[in-house]
Amino acid sequence: MDQNGSFSAGTADNSSGNGEALTGVTVIVCASCRDEAGSDGHPRAGELLAADTRRAASGENIQVRTVECLGNCKRRLSAAMLRDGCWSYVFGDLTAASGDDLVAGAKLFATSADGLIPWRGRPDSLKRGLVARIPPLDLLKD
Repeated sequence: MDQNGSFSAGTADNSSGNGEALTGVTVIVCASCRDEAGSDGHPRAGELLAADTRRAASGENIQVRTVECLGNCKRRLSAAMLRDGCWSYVFGDLTAASGDDLVAGAKLFATSADGLIPWRGRPDSLKRGLVARIPPLDLLKD
């Protein structure tokens, strides 16, 4: 875990200083994801998604980081959301222009009192694209 209470994943791409309520939310984008055609061309679709997410997060206190692979290749463009002490989420079937949806979801997550991203108000791409919800370690019973 880093100084901001977020889990480390790749290198920091974006962090800005507005809105303390959003502190602690990190969006991780798989930079190696390919487009629907599976193209090896650069920039990769995942890199474009990361850039779009950084653009959407500009002026917000949401960290956007990248990682080389989230291992969700069958669902193409993928991203994850982390918040210290809360459930973590993995999304797939995103597009290179899903940055606004990821930031909207991160805002919902940041202000959630129960540590879950509320279903109501969640962008459709984050409803349809949910791959996994992972509990924080302190919720495990054994």
